[in-house]
Amino acid sequence: MNEKTDILGRDEIVRLVDTFYGKVRSDETLGFIFDEVAAIDWDAHLPKMYAFWRTVLFRDGGFRGDPIGKHARLVPLTTMGREQFDRWLELFRETVDELFSGENAGHIKRCAEDMANVIHSKINAIPDDRLDPARLTPEKRARYAAYRDGVGR
Repeated sequence: MNEKTDILGRDEIVRLVDTFYGKVRSDETLGFIFDEVAAIDWDAHLPKMYAFWRTVLFRDGGFRGDPIGKHARLVPLTTMGREQFDRWLELFRETVDELFSGENAGHIKRCAEDMANVIHSKINAIPDDRLDPARLTPEKRARYAAYRDGVGR
């Protein structure tokens, strides 16, 4: 059995994204949202997701887009609640853990959690206590300060 490596560059991002969205598309809770409601053009979408996650993790993917707006347009068409976002996160974490291990693997899971929570709260106009600065854990305070100061992770 091969030992898991960390997410080191584009090849690993492509492997993660392709594996993850394969699970999403076959998932009972999420698949129809992507394939029927949003009617995703996968040939166009996957390269955007490679760029998105490279930008998140390495700041070199060149992603430009409006994730909140893209998700918000689905709210009148289907349920985009906590259950859907929690399932998305569960599949994302599971995929990362199956494929990778290391600092970047941990970081991308934390970024996915933050992103899912922000998008969920914004598109549903629900205050998210996890985003309240007064409720941040010391670890999250340090992480956000590093982002703010341009240090990275």
